[in-house]
Amino acid sequence: MTITPPVPENEMQRVIELSEFDLDYSSLDEQFKELTKLAAKVAGTDISLINLIDSFTQWSVSNYGLDIQQMPREDSVCQYTIVTENFFEVKDLSADARFRDKFYVKDDPNLRYYFGVPLQADNGIQLGALCVLDTVGKEISPEKVEMLKIIADEIVNRLMITRVINGLKNRVKEARETQKKVAHDIRGPLSGIVGLAQIISEQGNENKLEEVLQLVSMIQKGGHSLLELADEILSSEKKKENAAEPGLNEYNLLTFKEKIEKLFAPQAVNKKILFSVLADAKTDDIPFSKNKLLQITGNLISNAIKFTPLNGCVTVALSIQITKVKHLVIKVKDSGSGMDAATVHEIQKGEAESSDGTGGEKGYGFGLKLVKHLVHKLNGSITIESEQEKGSSFEIRLPIS
Repeated sequence: MTITPPVPENEMQRVIELSEFDLDYSSLDEQFKELTKLAAKVAGTDISLINLIDSFTQWSVSNYGLDIQQMPREDSVCQYTIVTENFFEVKDLSADARFRDKFYVKDDPNLRYYFGVPLQADNGIQLGALCVLDTVGKEISPEKVEMLKIIADEIVNRLMITRVINGLKNRVKEARETQKKVAHDIRGPLSGIVGLAQIISEQGNENKLEEVLQLVSMIQKGGHSLLELADEILSSEKKKENAAEPGLNEYNLLTFKEKIEKLFAPQAVNKKILFSVLADAKTDDIPFSKNKLLQITGNLISNAIKFTPLNGCVTVALSIQITKVKHLVIKVKDSGSGMDAATVHEIQKGEAESSDGTGGEKGYGFGLKLVKHLVHKLNGSITIESEQEKGSSFEIRLPIS
């Protein structure tokens, strides 16, 4: 039986909104690990995950009880949570046709129970899900459901704080004008933790959540660390406007190469694809802004892996070309199924429809549209070369100062 993956009606708006957070999915665990553990203790489950879902991938940015960092979006349960307004629950994954053949149900850890709450921004966009899971069936009371929703709200608050901080890093010269807004954005959401602590204290004994009480101080410490980080950034206004911290919110080709390998090599390994990232040694020490680079490059790489068969290859080449204007050049080449001229034209116009990958991966149709949107926003260009059955090559050129 063919099961069509769920797609939010506002999916393009959703992936654009997520890209605006400009997140490095591999560096968020520290600020979320106490909340992830708290969710499992509240629900009485062995496992809890904080998942963000982009065009191709579910990223587990924090995990408790299950060491997992990512999985294909079409394999996830949380893809169903992001199309709900309240929560999504599966009493027995092994009895549900949508999930019974998934690797995490058939094999270790043999999951059975799932409960997910969407991570919803103030504008209604669903960024991902907070989920709790177990190998046995569970019953979650209405009181605990409300507590999980509070935790989900706090996760979104911290993501918003991260977004504000990243924005400040990209606009150091505007720090003075945004100081009041940042102070409000950071201190306001943190007050939510006080309410959570009060609920836990009032209902802890009744719900037998003694372990939860021990976590409150840890959560508060996490909040204080975020506040200290914000204050550190704001203190930069005392320096000269052009005296930003060296390397602040920047990559060079070597650090960018390492980040790409860390995030996307697992996808290639899972499909037995040879994945390589090359950096031009002549320009590998020149710094450039991180802004949206992981979102652009990651979507191209995931798309290339999707359309490359087993034992194929995907290569990423990074360089900086210096003429009158310096350009970061990102080339993603694959040995996949390729495209005809009409399909390339549709992609360039932003009108291409989704199709399944060589391994049966489900397509959502928004990855390349997002790349085109972000590249245009950064005043860059995209060039596509492809031939059916001979692979594709995407080249991105972005001006850098």
